[in-house]
Amino acid sequence: MNKVLVVFRRELRSYFATPLAYVFIVIFLVLAAVFTFQVGGFLERNQADLQSFFRWHPWLYLVLIPAISMRLWAEERNSGSIELLMTFPITLWQAVVGKFLAAWCFAGIALALTFPVWITVNYLGSPDNGAIVAAYVGSFLMAGGFLSIGMCLSAATRNQVVAFITAALVGFVFLLAGFPLVLDFVRGVLPQSIVDAIASLSFFTHFDAISKGVIDLRDLCYFAALIGFWLAATALVLDMKKAE
Repeated sequence: MNKVLVVFRRELRSYFATPLAYVFIVIFLVLAAVFTFQVGGFLERNQADLQSFFRWHPWLYLVLIPAISMRLWAEERNSGSIELLMTFPITLWQAVVGKFLAAWCFAGIALALTFPVWITVNYLGSPDNGAIVAAYVGSFLMAGGFLSIGMCLSAATRNQVVAFITAALVGFVFLLAGFPLVLDFVRGVLPQSIVDAIASLSFFTHFDAISKGVIDLRDLCYFAALIGFWLAATALVLDMKKAE
């Protein structure tokens, strides 16, 4: 565990050693505010909730999270520093988990900095703060899901642009699988059991359920299994790439 923390601290420190972290946080906060107050019509809705805020998180993460994950391994492989990292007395799994937790923590910091929106809705009305907390938990878990996918695809290439594009495309598929329009289309050609299986793979399906204030064990297990699967895939890809 101590070795995971060493990698975690090293990686998290590297974010704030460059302007990347601050640029990402500013862009995330600005876009979140624009989508909430301008596009989402927060003030015009006259409702004390943050639905117009959380509704846009999947789309923000679809673009911004790959910008974080694309450098996790692609940069290490392209610069050759991955060989130095692997000479440390740590296992491949410890390196993968440590880097993932650092990126997830960074995403969590950006999410936590949106607290003025929460303060605003409490100032203007009496929202269900329990539901808001649940939505924040769901958003954080969804960010972890996007990151785990992006990390695996970053490990598969030396090119950060390729890692960004492929992570965004795969993330888009995981989002699109839960949209009513897509489900209505496949429902006409596939059995209901398969349609339900497709919907169960979607970020949107599970995040939407949590954002309504209901933290179901099935949704938590989904995100845990998803993150675990993609981290295992990352370790496998890195092991296969050792010879390159």
